[in-house]
Amino acid sequence: MVDLLPEQIGLWQHIEATARGHFQRAAIREIRTPLLEATELFARGIGEATDVVGKEMYTFLDRGERSCTLRPEGTASVVRAAIQHGLLSQGAQRLWYAGPMFRYERPQAGRLRQFHQIGLEFLGFADPRSDVEAIAVAWDLLADLGVQQLRLELNSLGSAEDRTHYREALVAWLSERRDQLDPDSLDRLTRNPLRILDSKNEATQALLAGAPTLADALAPESRERFARVQAGLTALGIPFQLNPRLVRGLDYYSHTAFEITSSQLGAQATVCGGGRYDGLVEQLGGPPTAAIGWALGLERLVLLLAQAQEAAAFAKQLKRADRSGAAWAVLIGDSEAEQGQVILKPLRGEPPAGDNSGEHLPLQELLERFA
Repeated sequence: MVDLLPEQIGLWQHIEATARGHFQRAAIREIRTPLLEATELFARGIGEATDVVGKEMYTFLDRGERSCTLRPEGTASVVRAAIQHGLLSQGAQRLWYAGPMFRYERPQAGRLRQFHQIGLEFLGFADPRSDVEAIAVAWDLLADLGVQQLRLELNSLGSAEDRTHYREALVAWLSERRDQLDPDSLDRLTRNPLRILDSKNEATQALLAGAPTLADALAPESRERFARVQAGLTALGIPFQLNPRLVRGLDYYSHTAFEITSSQLGAQATVCGGGRYDGLVEQLGGPPTAAIGWALGLERLVLLLAQAQEAAAFAKQLKRADRSGAAWAVLIGDSEAEQGQVILKPLRGEPPAGDNSGEHLPLQELLERFA
């Protein structure tokens, strides 16, 4: 968990203000829920077999011996609030939220134990057009913020019946190949077999190339619904790629599931993910209610935009150096400073074939070369 210092806040505020503007124009209202909820809410809503509930939640007993959990995600809390306060009796709800979430997982770039999300929830919307609208709001927001190289990956998880049939087929196929599964996938085989589909183990992914797909298990109604979502995105000019292995990490998803990624930093990174969860409201004690939502992670988004700004600043400095008539430019970034290196970039003549980035060399060698 980290502090956000004054010099960092400007970019956070820009993202938040841009998101607020998009939501206001789309008539999506803000909701704020507590950081602390009853543990049962997430166990019932997210699913006890998920990694989030089983491994990652901050859970403890309060002084009244009640099990409490710092919220690991926003959807279950929004649904609980909508049920508790009778919002669904007032008609369909278009809601958004922002704030910190908590998961006990290994910290890495763009992923912390206290992290921040901005999310959207459409409660009471069943038509495939609502799937398209929800995705379009996320796509337009990220594009407006200046995130480059966006990619939308799309899948259908079908109905509960579709997934039951598929789960049976997948478990049977994988059980015949148990000796080829990694330990984590073996554990998931009985608890949450669909999560094996997005395993990060390369050998498991190679094995899954021959596995039955969820698309083959979809009923005609589910296929038709998914086709309408794709047609809607195409009509809006939003490009997408079908990813039959995309399942998302929470049990409540059904039908449309999606992720928006960016390869702006080199490796592909998910910046927004979500999907439809038609059974969750009823599962948490409310009336049968169709729903769809998504969340984007602010830490990863800030990292993307900050590095884009840094790259743009380097580009401006190089143009200034070029106009000065200098023959060479010396570039020093954070990683170079840590390693005692520089990047030597020629500003005159042709660079070596296939190399537009410049030459990496130790600082001492630079000093000796130009002594």
